Amino acid sequence: MARMTAYIPMAPVLTPCIGVCTLDAAGLCDGCHRNIDEITRWSQMGEAERQHFMDVVLPGREAQRT
Repeated sequence: MARMTAYIPMAPVLTPCIGVCTLDAAGLCDGCHRNIDEITRWSQMGEAERQHFMDVVLPGREAQRT
């Protein structure tokens, strides 16, 4: 008898882009707080790296700006 294993797909981390795509003097996007390298690499980043950006890096940058 074959053993059944449940498969629960994880939802992909969505982009932090909010459509305000201008870079400030420091090279960070005014909308999502990413730099140009992070924006271009976003689709190649692994889920863990993207989640780290969403949970730690980007909120930290936003807090520094306000």
